[in-house]
Amino acid sequence: MSETKTGLSENIAGVVAYFLGFVTGIVLLLIEKENKFVRFHAAQSTVVFGVLFILSIILGFIPIIGWLVALFLPLVGFVLWLYLMFMAYKGNMYRLPVLADYADKLESSL
Repeated sequence: MSETKTGLSENIAGVVAYFLGFVTGIVLLLIEKENKFVRFHAAQSTVVFGVLFILSIILGFIPIIGWLVALFLPLVGFVLWLYLMFMAYKGNMYRLPVLADYADKLESSL
């Protein structure tokens, strides 16, 4: 494993990208300019947890059905959070369907 601008090994930096959701994703996208592994995980974290955050806000405005669906979002977010951190720690560039494509676009634009 190679080192990153943060001084961490790339798998640990990949885990950190998910640690505080889109916040650490954005920070690592701005700091890390060269390591593709860390940049991918940072971009995917930003997209995944940004989408979940926006979706929870939108669902809050939809009576009953939106509220019921919104109850499950924290569980989905928690499971994704654990799984994506585990995959980054193992050194895998696990790509979530659809969202990883947006992460690629975000990564290349910054």
